[in-house]
Amino acid sequence: MANPLKKPNSRWPLFLLLLVGVGISQQASVPESASEDFYTAAVVEFSQADGADLTANLADNLAGYLELINSPNATAADIMVFPEMTLNSVNSLTYVPSVDKVVTPCLDDPSAETYEPFFVEISCAARSVKRYIVININEKQLCSDTPEDTRPCASNGHNIFNTNVVFDRNGTVVSRYRKVHLYLNEPRNTTVVPEVETFETDFNVTFGHFICFDIAFYVPSRELVEKHGIRDFVYPLKWHSQLPFYTALQVHLGWAYANDVNLLAAGASRLEYGSTGSGIYNGRKGTLTSVIKLDEGERRIYVAQVPKYKKTEPKRQQRIARQAQKRVREPTPEQKTQTTSSGFVMTRDYLEQYKTLWLDQSLAGSVKADVCHGKLCCHFELEWNPLETEAGDESSFGYRLAAYDGWRNQPNVDPNYVRNCGIFACTGVSIDDCGYMLSAEQFRLNLSRILIEAKYPKSQEILLMPNSVRDNLMPLEPAQFEWSVQEEEKSHLLSVRFALAKSEALSNLLTFGIFGNYYDEVCTYGTGTSEEDILCGFKPTDDGAAELRCFGTWLHLLLAVSIIFYLSH
Repeated sequence: MANPLKKPNSRWPLFLLLLVGVGISQQASVPESASEDFYTAAVVEFSQADGADLTANLADNLAGYLELINSPNATAADIMVFPEMTLNSVNSLTYVPSVDKVVTPCLDDPSAETYEPFFVEISCAARSVKRYIVININEKQLCSDTPEDTRPCASNGHNIFNTNVVFDRNGTVVSRYRKVHLYLNEPRNTTVVPEVETFETDFNVTFGHFICFDIAFYVPSRELVEKHGIRDFVYPLKWHSQLPFYTALQVHLGWAYANDVNLLAAGASRLEYGSTGSGIYNGRKGTLTSVIKLDEGERRIYVAQVPKYKKTEPKRQQRIARQAQKRVREPTPEQKTQTTSSGFVMTRDYLEQYKTLWLDQSLAGSVKADVCHGKLCCHFELEWNPLETEAGDESSFGYRLAAYDGWRNQPNVDPNYVRNCGIFACTGVSIDDCGYMLSAEQFRLNLSRILIEAKYPKSQEILLMPNSVRDNLMPLEPAQFEWSVQEEEKSHLLSVRFALAKSEALSNLLTFGIFGNYYDEVCTYGTGTSEEDILCGFKPTDDGAAELRCFGTWLHLLLAVSIIFYLSH
């Protein structure tokens, strides 16, 4: 059960011996449980109480959690994941034990003297149903517990964290992770050094975990895949969906597909925040189960059998250090929003920053065009036919072809560098008419062919993802599209192709694009000098003169180091 990224504690051998005695009864209590080929996972879409009485809200939320944990629908689950920030509030902060203390709150603190009662009850519930339970809570920690953190402390002597806690089948805390990338003005603290956490299970799967907006950054989400070889993830979130590229399920599926990993995403259900979206995804196979509720909040379990990946070695063991570019944030206008008739609130990306081209529908049902922004050029090919509309209906509808090479410029959040190629739906010819939800009757085109091609520079930290969403905010599944990333010889470029499957035609498409996440834009080929490219591991691509210069540079460096070593001895 130990975290493989942490130094083992001397108590673990005794603890593991104790687990041997309960292992048989655990498996016996969960018929049709994990096998060599799969495990059973449950994710929860949960609408938290929102009354003025915070104590009553906690009692309501806890009752909802316990009801779902004990629900017959969850009986077969080996692991159950709850969403972000749907249990306690800053009015009911709790301490969380460190993993190396091997604490089972249900047994070690039954009177809830150290931990909050709700925390102890969840431990007891996990112990009762013999299931791994993942919750996300508001945690408090004494500032004095981390003397290495020299930042100012609150007057009450505590830091507050947005924290995942994992209980094993015995109700023991086996993992704790604190959110790294806080969203907007989230009033929480971060750790001095970002946490990268994993936990092992008795069904032979090692999970990594992160929270909500963390998915947009290299640390910890992508680092867990590349540096530690993790293929299974638990992911609590309270996502604020944003068109055209950042709605919940399109991000879930794109991230799981691009990394080829299992993702257990549990979403908070709050229409007024645009928060909904839960699912279980099996890498390149796509969605096993998912939901997005646009009309009302819900408290419901979604269960699926998840195929196990074979153990893999980490793709890369060492990062090459290079100073990240200093981000200069440009001023942005107030972000636009849209509220549907059901009360679902959707925000919109800053599309004015994109270079776009209006798709002229007067053409003969097809177009080939290139759109460039910065150093990124996107090639588009589309074919379509008009949909029949009611007589007299002359409202505008169309698509814009778009390219963007730059920072995501949303205020009050950590920035990430993206290179995007995409098409998105618009209700008029102005860019102001793009990036909103549409009703079925507003669509005017049936797209029978979509092809996007682009060449992306290699980078030390990069994730290229297929990105799509329809009018119901559901993404296209892998069987509905074609995706390829080819490494070009001697160019340090990746040739990316994203196309609609030949058997598909779409009349309700909101977005179709290649989302290129470059995170901090560290060690991206061509963004620095030729010397910096070489330090990042890129070989020269010219006629060989640069190769010779590179050899000479390293020869001089080696000679200098040798002289220093000789003089020092």
